[in-house]
Amino acid sequence: MTFKELHTQVQPLLLCNVWDVPSVQIAQELGFAAIGTSSAAIANVLGKQDGEEVYFTELLNIVAAIAKHSSLPLSVDIEAGYAELPEDIANNIIMLAKLGVVGINIEDSIVENGQRTLVDAEKFAHKLSAIKAQLTQAHVDMFINVRSDTYLLGVETPLEASLQRAALYHEAGADGLFFPCLHLATDIQAITSVTALPINVMCVPELVDFNTLKNLGVKRISMGNFVHQAMLSSLKAALSAITASGAFTPLFDNWRNHAIGHL
Repeated sequence: MTFKELHTQVQPLLLCNVWDVPSVQIAQELGFAAIGTSSAAIANVLGKQDGEEVYFTELLNIVAAIAKHSSLPLSVDIEAGYAELPEDIANNIIMLAKLGVVGINIEDSIVENGQRTLVDAEKFAHKLSAIKAQLTQAHVDMFINVRSDTYLLGVETPLEASLQRAALYHEAGADGLFFPCLHLATDIQAITSVTALPINVMCVPELVDFNTLKNLGVKRISMGNFVHQAMLSSLKAALSAITASGAFTPLFDNWRNHAIGHL
């Protein structure tokens, strides 16, 4: 099944967000159907902030390592494209395609001086159309998942703004739409009912369960950087237990419990 076809199933695609080789190997071992990088997690690993502080060459190196160690369909978060001009963004996408990447997330917001702001919807749609045209000319088949930050940035009347942007981006050639922080069932259904594009929602504390999301018409569920943050919390707890006990016993007790649970 192609990556695009994974977005047409009755059951939503649960995309495992990864940031390095061990995380992708675990995702593959557990039977996930597809993986996607988390730009925030990768930035954190490199000691940087999300918002294109990571150099594109650094991202390429990480993606190359991930692709080498996995046979799963791979989508890459390219933030705002790591370039200004559509042709440069398209060239970046083409470089990722050469590594085996089959999908990308691209945002309709930019980060400047630590502040994230929405790009004008029509300007972004025009840029998206130009990117899509160049990829078509280069015979690169890439699933373009447009991340719209209407809910993330808490704009006034986010549903209305999201519907407007959804229509523009669909016409410009988007293959999917991603709305981080969208969690209200009424808003989710309002969006899925008026667009033919698969809708992607992301893990947030208020998000309903996967079966409810399926019934609301959601086609893709992603994890963002929350799994990475949970892993760091577990690391902190393990190190705290070691220092508190003055021994490594708590560490090996956890391992034994994990092993017993898999007997």
